[in-house]
Amino acid sequence: MAKINANYELMVIFNTKLGEEGIKDLAEKFKTKIEKEATLTSVDEWGKRKLAYAIEDETEGYYVIYTFESKPDFPAEIERVLNISEGVLRSLVTVSSAEAAK
Repeated sequence: MAKINANYELMVIFNTKLGEEGIKDLAEKFKTKIEKEATLTSVDEWGKRKLAYAIEDETEGYYVIYTFESKPDFPAEIERVLNISEGVLRSLVTVSSAEAAK
């Protein structure tokens, strides 16, 4: 039987060169996009952190984790949009640990 909805976690690392205002705008843009297509459970801003290795010559990134519930096709779409967005260093969508345990 196919799943109708599942819980997901999305981690995004934004480029710190955007500045505080640019990061907030981009984080809000993706929050709004998730809210349109899914049920947003939480947004956890970890803030600026040192990266384990340089990405695009950057040594720091701004981490944000979105937790949401959606249909199975939405995570691929949000990941596609993140991959082509300026200011996003890395992103990863995973099924939340509570969902994987089922």
